[in-house]
Amino acid sequence: MVANIKRLVYFEEFMNPVALSILADRPDIEVVRLEYATPDDDNWAEISRAHGYQTQSRTELKEPWFANAAMLARCPSMLAVSSTGAGYDMVDVEACTAAGVIVVNQSGTNKEGVAEHALGLILALSKKIAVSEKAMRTVPNMDRRGYAGNDIRNKTLGIVGIGNIGTRVADICRAAFGMTVLAYDPYQTAEQIAARGGQKVSLEELLQRSDYVTVHCPRTKDSFGMFGRAQFALMKPTAYFINTARGGIHDEADLADALRERRIAGAGLDVFLKEPPDLDHPLLHLDNVIVTPHNAGMTDESVFEMVTATAHQWIDIFDGKVPPRMVNPEAWPLYSERFEAILGFRPAELPA
Repeated sequence: MVANIKRLVYFEEFMNPVALSILADRPDIEVVRLEYATPDDDNWAEISRAHGYQTQSRTELKEPWFANAAMLARCPSMLAVSSTGAGYDMVDVEACTAAGVIVVNQSGTNKEGVAEHALGLILALSKKIAVSEKAMRTVPNMDRRGYAGNDIRNKTLGIVGIGNIGTRVADICRAAFGMTVLAYDPYQTAEQIAARGGQKVSLEELLQRSDYVTVHCPRTKDSFGMFGRAQFALMKPTAYFINTARGGIHDEADLADALRERRIAGAGLDVFLKEPPDLDHPLLHLDNVIVTPHNAGMTDESVFEMVTATAHQWIDIFDGKVPPRMVNPEAWPLYSERFEAILGFRPAELPA
């Protein structure tokens, strides 16, 4: 019989079975699959004994299974919560920190998929691919001259949040199209941003100068509602807004107004505050908008990378190592005390 079993719970699926295959090689880790259709009392009986919780993304996650203070109060052995991808807005990080629970994400593992998707939206908007494709099917004797687009070569790209994904977007756009890259990221110095291929500027300057504004920051209390009427008013009337990060970073009503009034040229959106959005959502009915169903990071290759990284990060956590993608390192002192009390050995110290 294996001693010191660590229990990891998740709902419905891991997106790719490779994670379960990796974790199956560890007899000391018990992986428990839960279903939303199961009575809540039965799910609570399982999750309340868990040491780790792998959440689904906000789009699939259902109440009351968000990792928040109410959940943690019923899970005395919970040590860590892991998000599916880079985003962790479905997790109450402050509540986890206060409870001595670490939060990890999979930042960087889906950067190629999201970066390519953002570029695809930029190209599709600039070349008017979606609107002209629709016209080809619906407009008799269409005049092609009404659907002329623009080249993106030598244009200015504004990146909001130049982390793993933003850096990859900068790499592609500089190398392939000779674009000037501006970046707004208050958490990085000018030198760090320069090393990632961008020029550090204020948000206001970025909006005023950019031909394309692409969002790659997490949704936090600081970034929620970052883009509204005032920000869209600063953009060029020929500029495009792209968000493949998280819904709520831009105000959807204000964006719809800016697009309807042609104060900006168009938008490419992979994310909404409510996902999927209602079919009568105003942004779905504008001809200068391209929408996709929050699938930028869900390429076959990106999902494989994400779930592989997820499984190995759980192994690191249960082995007492410092996980590579921890969101709240300030939780580590209390976490370490709880980890030792619950699992019987002390985890590693945070590197200085």
